Amino acid sequence: MNHKYFVVNKPYGVLPQFSDADGRPTLKSLGKFPTDVYPVGRLDLDSEGLLIITNDKNLNHQLLNPKFEHAKTYLVQVDGDITEEAIKKLEKGTEISVNKTKYKTLPAKCKKVKKPDNLEERNPPVRFRKNIPTSFIELTIHEGKNRQVRKMTASVGFPTLRLIRLSIEKLRIRKLKSGGVIELDKDFLYSHLNIDDKPAVKKKKYSNENVTPYQRKKSFKPEKSGIKKGYKKR
Repeated sequence: MNHKYFVVNKPYGVLPQFSDADGRPTLKSLGKFPTDVYPVGRLDLDSEGLLIITNDKNLNHQLLNPKFEHAKTYLVQVDGDITEEAIKKLEKGTEISVNKTKYKTLPAKCKKVKKPDNLEERNPPVRFRKNIPTSFIELTIHEGKNRQVRKMTASVGFPTLRLIRLSIEKLRIRKLKSGGVIELDKDFLYSHLNIDDKPAVKKKKYSNENVTPYQRKKSFKPEKSGIKKGYKKR
């Protein structure tokens, strides 16, 4: 199968999917993709940043399976001037609600940072309140519960105003502009994501024969996407 790999810097207000019954902006608005690719993982409508689009099921499986514990780093703008105490709580793990059940997040890495000089303004902009400051943190987690980062910062008293995924493992959006798309090759992506090139195998029942669970009969013929290729190493 001819696998394809794209990295998107998803803008605010774009759904991480290719169609929407309500007519909201989707990934189709960012470029012409092959017909059988799909986004890996979630990046909500109101979140921004790194999103991988592919038709490689092995990559999808390894990135989404929590046992592989891939590190995901976010730039988070929070409401208020975050305290050292709150940062320590985020690092130790905080109690959030997952499917209406209390859940304590795994230990994380967190640090307060200055607003990046090259940070693009969001459209629409983050609300401004003259008497209430905002601050920025970089938060690295190894799990991916629904709206986890937002729930974590809210649980320590500093609600999230803006959320941007900067990286997954060593793969970063770097200077890719909001709405930008770049096509990568498999070797580069796998090495930067710490992905095992060998897909998982299962044994047939009552047999010693190994089978690969991710097989397709149809050959894939990608469309000409018009999306630029390449990813400079830095």
